[in-house]
Amino acid sequence: MTQTFDVIIVGAGMVGAALANGLGRAGLTVALLDRQTPPAFHADETPDLRVSALSAGSEAYLERLGAWSRIHAMRLTPYARLSVWDATEHPLSRLLPPGRLRTTFDAAPLGRNHLGHIVENRVTQAALWDQAGSTNTITRLTPVDIDSVSESGEGVHLHLADGTQLQGQLLVGADGAQSAIRQMAGIGVTRDQYGQQALVASVRYAGAPQDITWQAFHPSGPRAFLPLHADGDHSWASLVWYDSPARIAELRQLPDDAFLAEVTRAFPADLPPLQALAGRGSFPLARQHAKTYASGRTVLVGDAAHTINPLAGQGVNLGFQDAEALQQLLVEARRAGLPLSDTALLQRYEARRRPANQRMMLAMDLFYHAFSNRLPPLHLARNLGLALANSLPFARHQVARYAMGIDDRLPAALQPLIDRVPRPALLR
Repeated sequence: MTQTFDVIIVGAGMVGAALANGLGRAGLTVALLDRQTPPAFHADETPDLRVSALSAGSEAYLERLGAWSRIHAMRLTPYARLSVWDATEHPLSRLLPPGRLRTTFDAAPLGRNHLGHIVENRVTQAALWDQAGSTNTITRLTPVDIDSVSESGEGVHLHLADGTQLQGQLLVGADGAQSAIRQMAGIGVTRDQYGQQALVASVRYAGAPQDITWQAFHPSGPRAFLPLHADGDHSWASLVWYDSPARIAELRQLPDDAFLAEVTRAFPADLPPLQALAGRGSFPLARQHAKTYASGRTVLVGDAAHTINPLAGQGVNLGFQDAEALQQLLVEARRAGLPLSDTALLQRYEARRRPANQRMMLAMDLFYHAFSNRLPPLHLARNLGLALANSLPFARHQVARYAMGIDDRLPAALQPLIDRVPRPALLR
């Protein structure tokens, strides 16, 4: 027996589950599949190692989906300030006053009480998964393995390992950077591996959660502090340390006490005194872009379509923008009586999302290459840039609004720089 749906979504992560909720709330029938059932949230668990800085734009989208209240009932941490500075020591640094080498984005001048929220990935996923379970137009199927995918004039057909057969008008690949759906659709990717890896650690410190996130840039890579939730008289935070693969391997092998001592020595003085370590892990850094976002009856969203350098934590925000854009187009197509896999419709989706994703990829590359070196001219230029940003609050506010997802275009001051960044093949 074949189960029939309007849309089949493979991947119940944050982006896939968000899209399922958006379509389900609009009345489309959706099958949401994954190889694993997302774990339930437990308040007494230590923080997830993977966290995201959800922008104000993502918050608004999740609220429209009915998931934000679920996230709020679990745990999240708002941040009102974001600080960035160059921590590279060099004689040229003395040419500028130290206080001018730091740029801090603040929510208050924008008339808002926060820039965004730091949320554990499993919290966001659990909220969206639970919300999908409360919508009668969404069928959740986990754990499943897909044996094959085929297309016909009637639709796209999925044959699952347990013998289940599914049919839909459109198949969505939301199954991450190593997307099996993308491979089955014959969509290629271009990939660029960075020379760094990222180490993430969940740490505890005394006092209430701080309201600031910060990144200090070193030649070996940035070191970041992301505040998490309170735990009695203590608070949790997520630390991110970018460095060479060899250095990251050394750090992962240190005993907990030695690791915390090394973090204290290597991180800026802004880091609060650390008391305990809950966990640590690492992952490679790569930029990847699908050569097309759609083929036949298959379309890609989120990491299945693109991955970027996670410098500013924008990956999931881009994925939510993909989901919302595709959702809007599919709902419009249903109202107009058009096929959900209409080629022109899927081309409109790619035309809307590829340029926006490329802009963010190029912006992250600009930061990566500008700060990951000790060349004196570049060192002076980036410090002058930070000092200039402090002197031009209007430009700083424009950047903040873009990062918050309020404005969807790059600030005019950044666009000429982005236009000059060499474009590798994967960004064309």
